Amino acid sequence: MDPNCIFCQIVEGNIPAEKLYEDELIVAFRDINPVAPTHILLIPKEHIETLNDLTSQHEQVIGRIYTVAKELAAKAGLTGGYRIVVNCLADGGQEVYHLHYHLLGGRKLTWPPG
Repeated sequence: MDPNCIFCQIVEGNIPAEKLYEDELIVAFRDINPVAPTHILLIPKEHIETLNDLTSQHEQVIGRIYTVAKELAAKAGLTGGYRIVVNCLADGGQEVYHLHYHLLGGRKLTWPPG
């Protein structure tokens, strides 16, 4: 855990969040600044700074993130589709340096995204 990381603080319960899912590997919660009607963040509990820091040891946690994302999308009624976004580093739009996945839906999503 990184005590200076806002997402680590959410994992620890020191910062409140509307948690939608939690297990031993990941936490999912609503984004406080949503860009779509459904905007959920899924994060590993382990502090992994960026997508570039993943190794083969992280395959279980990344698989869990996608499985839970699919389940949360179904619970949210996103039958018309949804998007999962991962930003990596500053030029990729990453603002919080704790790996996180955005589950977006509830409206028509355009392409390219930005």
